[in-house]
Order: sequence, then structure tokens, then C-alpha cells
Amino acid sequence: MSGSHRASVHHRSADVPGPRSSADGQAPRPRGHRRKAKPKRRGGKALMGGTAVLLAATAGWFTVGQGRTLPSFTSAGASEADMARADIAPMSAGEHTEGPATADRSDRTDGTVAAIPGLGPSFLAKIPAETTQVVVASGKGKDAADTTVTLWTRTVDGRWKPGQAWAGHNGYKGWAEQKRSGDLHSPIGVFGLTDAGGRKADPGSKLPYDKDPGFVVGGKGFNGEPLAGSFDYVVAINYNRVAGRSPLDTASPEGKAKGGGVWLHVDHGGPTHACISLPEANMIELIRALDPAAHPVIAMGDAATLAT
Repeated sequence: MSGSHRASVHHRSADVPGPRSSADGQAPRPRGHRRKAKPKRRGGKALMGGTAVLLAATAGWFTVGQGRTLPSFTSAGASEADMARADIAPMSAGEHTEGPATADRSDRTDGTVAAIPGLGPSFLAKIPAETTQVVVASGKGKDAADTTVTLWTRTVDGRWKPGQAWAGHNGYKGWAEQKRSGDLHSPIGVFGLTDAGGRKADPGSKLPYDKDPGFVVGGKGFNGEPLAGSFDYVVAINYNRVAGRSPLDTASPEGKAKGGGVWLHVDHGGPTHACISLPEANMIELIRALDPAAHPVIAMGDAATLAT
């Protein structure tokens, strides 16, 4: 940001507890800028094999890393009850899979897949054609606050390669397709990632990075955990904000009632007010990886909704 816009204010993102009258914890005053061929049928074996693959895809099960199997819930009608029956234990903070995810049964050995698993047609259609980096924040349930975050990168031949899966948090009350200010939900959708910043120095960001003492927060979270340091590193999520400005900017082009100040930031060990949080080391890794030339976006929501 230019010097003329670096007033030392304490920004309040959607995660900062504040007076009941605050709108998602907005800052006290606005800041301006800165094919394979078809198999031949031999005694029905090819047909049986194809049927087995189809059934496996319909079941929606794919391997994520080594020794960890997760349901993709890409089949129509998948619900949160399906996820509950899967009895998948959430990853602890900082845990990640040891290998890449695979979403098809092709003979590719480079870890790439044709389409990002877990994202259904409606969400895939929202990813811009020029985008080659997609952060997927997949929530455990519509009303849950646990999220798994993975950065996917499109290869030169149009396939997708996953990074590590990181355990994080989302809004205290889960997810909302029509978020409102102060509702303690994270917004569902696909949003751009264009701006970063934090209280600490730039760790090597390719996105514009605003180091500012205004990235400060105090008090305690929903589990009684201290919030200090949560804004040491942040990436603004372009939900109801003006792209190209510091994350501290409070302009809400769609109106204050929709809320704002939704960021990716350092995890404090509990649910957020609306943001997506990751352990500090993962936030640094993400900030270093995101490239404006890749037109990065985040696809975020509960797993069942993302699969639609």
C-alpha cells in the first residue's frame, strides 16, 4: 500500500470478536488502496471390467495419499449423512497425506488427474479457463468447522496435480450459500485470490503483499484459545471485496449486510468467524506458491455441496 494509506489501525476481519453492532468485524474506518481405444470384448471380460470401474466411480471412493481413503461424494444425492456413515476421522492440525490424491484409474503415474476430485459440475464450471491454481477448502459438514485444504495445479496438458492436504478450520457455524454479516458462517463459492499481507515480513509472496501493524488481533477464540498471531500471514478471499487492494481494505461493493473480511490466515486452534485458517507453516507455503500469473481461486464449502 502507498504511504498515504498506511494509517495504523487495528483491522478486524470476520474472525475478530467485537461489539455486537459490528458488521463481521469490519475495521473501525475504511482503508483505501494500494481415449484410450475401446477395449475389445473378449468373452465379456472387457465389459465386466468397465462395469467394475463404473461401479467404483459411482461409489465415489478414491485413495488420497498412502493408507488414507476418503469418499469424494461426487455421485448425485450424496449427503452429510453419507459422510457420517463413512466414519472418517478428521486430520489433526498440521497432518497431511504422504502422497498425491488420485481421482481416476488411468495408467498415469505422475499423480495427475483429469478433474479435481470432490468438485461437481457446478463448481468446476465456475473455475475460470485461465486459472491454473485452485485452492480447495472442503469442509467436513455443512454445520462443522473442520476443513481440509489442498492446492491443485493445472499441468501443461490440462490435468491437475495436488499438493499436500492440510487440516484447518472454517466458520463456527459451518457454511452458507447466502452468507450474512455476523452469522458465523463461511461463504460457499469460488472466489479469487489476489492479495496477501500480514503483521510479519513478506515470506516470499508473488501476490502483492502488505506488511502492516494493522494486522493485529487479540482476545480468545470459541474454544478459549488465544487469537494473537492469527493475522501474521493472510491471503484475502475475494468475497465482497475489491480485488487489488490490501486485505485491510474494508470496502464492501455488495453491501455491508453480506459481510466481508474473509481471509485465509494462521490457525489459532479453533473455529473462525468466517475465515479459513491453516497452521502457520502451511500459510507460508501457500503464500509462496500462489502466483498471480496462475489466476488463483479458492473453491470453498462443505464437501457435499462442493460435489454438486
